[in-house]
Amino acid sequence: MSTRSHKEGKELETLDRLVEEITVDASGDDEQLWAFRQAFEDNVALPADGFVIGEPVSVISVDYDGNERRGLTAHCRREDGSEYGIAVSDVVFPHASAGVRYIAAYRRWLNLDPYPVETRKSSRSGRRHKVADDDIDLSKPVELVVLSIMERAARCRLLGSDRIITLRANLLWEVAPGAIVTVAPRKQWRYGGHPYLSGEIQSTRIDVKALDLAPLGLAEMDMWDPKEADWGEDDEFIEEWAGPIIAHGPRPMFEMEQVLPGEDPDEPFIDPITRSNDLKNAGERAEAMKILMQLCREDLRCLDAHSHLGNFVFDHHPQDAIRHYEVGLRIGELSLGDGFIGVLPWGLVDNRPFLRCMHGYGLCLWRLGRFDAAESIFQKMFWLNPSDNQGVRFLIGQVKAKTAWKD
Repeated sequence: MSTRSHKEGKELETLDRLVEEITVDASGDDEQLWAFRQAFEDNVALPADGFVIGEPVSVISVDYDGNERRGLTAHCRREDGSEYGIAVSDVVFPHASAGVRYIAAYRRWLNLDPYPVETRKSSRSGRRHKVADDDIDLSKPVELVVLSIMERAARCRLLGSDRIITLRANLLWEVAPGAIVTVAPRKQWRYGGHPYLSGEIQSTRIDVKALDLAPLGLAEMDMWDPKEADWGEDDEFIEEWAGPIIAHGPRPMFEMEQVLPGEDPDEPFIDPITRSNDLKNAGERAEAMKILMQLCREDLRCLDAHSHLGNFVFDHHPQDAIRHYEVGLRIGELSLGDGFIGVLPWGLVDNRPFLRCMHGYGLCLWRLGRFDAAESIFQKMFWLNPSDNQGVRFLIGQVKAKTAWKD
């Protein structure tokens, strides 16, 4: 059984317990619908941002008028100010909001898929809610999540929400998508209906746990057995790093979910990363980077975009490249959790974006003279991918000896 299906089974068990908790004192559909209405009133703060058929709306209220066939209804307001009612089961809340589990529990009670396809997709990949005029207090610092960087501005979202805004500030090219910036705001305005903010960046940090991202899925594959791995000829010396891995014995293998917005399953060799690489090789670096930034803007969990952004500046600016690699690395680590002992083989191709981020991060640590941290990353790479397709075994001796990087 894959960890994805196991996780989904646990989610359904949790929803069944929530449904039972909501309806425990209610008999019949009418009383249970009233119970669900009360659960929304008690646990979901409204108005709240939501989506209906991919369109951003503000959910004003949830009600039940006694019509069992109609069930719960949501009163919604569009961006243009018009209002309408719709079945609660058709509303999608941002995945980190409290409303998600109550919508899912209600759909479960209705014998519908609690997590239909549209709710599993990132709400940040389509039309998005915009920062309102009263969302930002210009007298106080504001924290923004950087989604992408353009020539003189950055597309951001307000930390703790899905609301977007464009930031104009100096030193933006020293910031990586996925970083959190603290801004001293100067001016807020709208142009063409889109919100803008100007200000001075006071600080930058990488804290992916604060981004409210859904962890990438992990699909469990076969067991990895060190006895079946190729460690060289029988009489060949086993390298020091391999000893503990062999001694640990068999471990489960996993393949990490790869997020790649714009990928066409029918055209496996034509995807945004390939297009970006082709443009870069043709000397069209600005257009190539634009594609990678767009991928981050659509979904920060596109690890390959982070690794290739790091590659763009690795040769001459490792202090900038390391930020791109680290964001991708930390987002991938959200899926592993604490105490992960599995293997992420390079041969399972969807693992490669994460391993590329880890490799680039380790190389930057070495270049910047952070030898102990680089050694720790390389040791972890051995454990995750013992076949060492990226050749860390040829580097770690120099890192341990604290040999300075040479181009």
